Parts: sequence; C-alpha cells; structure tokens
Amino acid sequence: MPELPEVETVVRGLREPLIGRTVTSMWYDCDRTVKTPDPVQFAARIAGQTFRSVTRRAKYIVCELDHDLLVVHLKMTGRLYVVPDDAVMEADRWLHFRLGLDNGHQLRFSDARKFGFVALTASLDAVTPALGPEPLSDDFSPAVLRERSRKHKKAIKALLLDQAFLAGVGNIYADESLFLANIHPQRPADSLTDDEITRLFGTIRQVLDAGIDREGASINWYRKPDGTPGKAQTAFNVYDRTDLPCVVCGSPISKIRVAQRGTHYCPTCQKIEVG
Repeated sequence: MPELPEVETVVRGLREPLIGRTVTSMWYDCDRTVKTPDPVQFAARIAGQTFRSVTRRAKYIVCELDHDLLVVHLKMTGRLYVVPDDAVMEADRWLHFRLGLDNGHQLRFSDARKFGFVALTASLDAVTPALGPEPLSDDFSPAVLRERSRKHKKAIKALLLDQAFLAGVGNIYADESLFLANIHPQRPADSLTDDEITRLFGTIRQVLDAGIDREGASINWYRKPDGTPGKAQTAFNVYDRTDLPCVVCGSPISKIRVAQRGTHYCPTCQKIEVG
C-alpha cells in the first residue's frame, strides 16, 4: 500500500493539472469505489465545483473544492492521474471513476483490486479513522514520540504501523526507520530509552524525506501521476532484502512477521535487548 512518500508524490504531481480546474461531469462503474455520498448525489454535488488545493493527510489525498473535500485513498492498487479526454492509458484497464474537467482533461482513478475509494465530504474526519500526528510536521517532536510510545507495551514496529499513533508510516518506512535507529522491530515500545526515541524520531523523518526525494517506492502497483515509477526502492537498507548482506555489517537480513506484516531487519545491528 502506498505510504506517506508515495501519497505526497501523487499530491505534488496533481496540483498543477488540477488547481483552478472546474468539474463538468462524473462517471463510475463500481459502487464500492464511491464511498459517500451515493453516486447520484455525488455527481450532482461535485458538478461545477473548482479545485482550490490538493493536500495530504496521512495516506489520504485531500482536494479542497468550493464547498466540499474530495478525498481519495489509493489502498493497494489505486492510481490517480490527469490526462486529456481522448488519452488511452495502460492503467485504464482498471478505471472505475473519472471526473471531466473544464479544459478537456479528466481526473481518472484506476484500481485493479477495488479496495480504494473516493468520497465527497464536508469534513475529513467523517471518512477517516482517528489519525495520529504527521511525522514531518512541526507538531511532531522527540517529546511527542516519547510520550506516545511510553503508553504502549506492543512491539514498536506494530505501533509505527498504527495510523492512530503516527500518520502515514507503513511497512516499508517503518522497517527502514528502525534499521537506521538500531532498534529491533519486536522491542516493546515502552522499553525504548530516551536516546533510542531521539534516534527513531530522526530516522523516521530521514527515511520519509528520502522517500519523497526519490518520489516513492514502485515495488508493485504504485506509479506517479505521469505513469512513471518512483526510485525509493533502489535505496532500501533492509526492506525486501531478505538474506542479502546488511549494508553496515554484512550479516544476512532476516524476515519475520510483526503485526501480521513481513518485517525486515538486521539481527546484528538491531539487537532485541534494551539499550
């Protein structure tokens, strides 16, 4: 599933072709793609509204319109892109929603597995679960991470995946952050020392910033709005590198399951003991 760097890259790629454009029509062919309101109300309500901004909250794409928010979640296989009306794209094989724009272009949502959704809402809170702080915001700090972590005994990797704990981090960037901080993914969150919390705060920001700079990781379905892949996957330290040598010590990278997710770490650099 696309994480913060991938969603941020999509948002940045959509701003230029969308901001200032007015919606002229809506088409869909899958009821579950249109989360809310019902498709008839959705089409009537969005027609004539103009895109004012395109932003991100956690893994959600948030488009501010004149009177509503258009919220999109890509889930596992979603792709969002703007193309001319007559363009035929490879991703159109899984096209389930599109908006006509006033300049002869369309905003298209393709989703092979149909887990993603679009929603038209007055409030983001109405269509999202509780979300934690944004890891790249000024409101997130080592003190915030320390205070939130000390409340939990669950494995730190599991906690990083919890969007109510920290918004936008997923499997890839959790593994990468923990590796750079030399923290075992199964360490109880409340066992982390102050120094480890400070290191982890820094590495979370480091890997997310690097992921954005490389325009996301194209391992499976994720592509930028122009259809090209990101490059973050070319710089992984542990993720998807099972049995390959650690870039620091040369030990084989191990893979275990934490919170039902495949988890990659170096057993030499990331010891399980406290400290």
